[in-house]
Amino acid sequence: MPTATEGPRMSIVDFRLLRDLIHSHAGLHFRDDLQYLVERRLAPRVRALGLDGFAAYHRYLRFDAGWAAELEMATEALTTNETYFFREPAQLQAFAGQILPALAAQRRGERRLRVWSAGCSSGEEAYTVAILLRGSGLFAGWDVGVFGSDISRKMLATARAAAYGPHSFRGVEAEAMIRWFQPVGEKWTVEGAVRRMVSFGHLNLLDEAAVALVEPVDCIFCRNVLIYFDLPARRHVLESFRRRLRPGGWLLLGHSESLLSVTADFEMVQLEGDLAYRKPGASP
Repeated sequence: MPTATEGPRMSIVDFRLLRDLIHSHAGLHFRDDLQYLVERRLAPRVRALGLDGFAAYHRYLRFDAGWAAELEMATEALTTNETYFFREPAQLQAFAGQILPALAAQRRGERRLRVWSAGCSSGEEAYTVAILLRGSGLFAGWDVGVFGSDISRKMLATARAAAYGPHSFRGVEAEAMIRWFQPVGEKWTVEGAVRRMVSFGHLNLLDEAAVALVEPVDCIFCRNVLIYFDLPARRHVLESFRRRLRPGGWLLLGHSESLLSVTADFEMVQLEGDLAYRKPGASP
């Protein structure tokens, strides 16, 4: 019998049952060698519910009246939330210097632009994009909006609060962004004009009905999210992205992610210092 400090232990059978349940709900995939991680992150939930182990926790997630809310909490516990302002600067510089001018030319007739930060975590990416849009000077008088979505309600609450500590500004490039913030106590709060450009919503990327409600967008940031999905889930999400992107719209992934052997629905574009993907249908 494990002690209170050790917590419940997870058998390989419990691990695979829970892994499959989380995968079907949120697309997250955990290899067998990550059993220790799933055990460590879900053990507090087992204790909080007063259950005697992971087998009982699996039964709770399958049959208890509160299974839906608990499944959300389990998914949140297993989600990695690592972000900061101006992350992956080469890509953001290409976005500001090449993609935004191209979009400004393509959409100048309607003067409307939408960007989606899919898997926005605590909001730093969404606000970074808004700052780049505002700082570009290309969209004065336009209808411009950034939508940030995440599966974690806890992270979305932080994003909506728009107040960040030094850890969120760890990149050298982020220092230049301080002018868009106001100091409040020991934190920095996003200034009003930028904050009004951004909205946030709870969204599971595997939920087709929910994703279909996202308005058509011109650019999607989905960086370091697909690495947690297996191949079928990646293809499912990428097909949803293809549908939400307007013709000629852009898809920006993390540096460790690629669409090779995943989908041929996007064309690869070599930018200065980085790669991006574009939905066919409009002139570059």
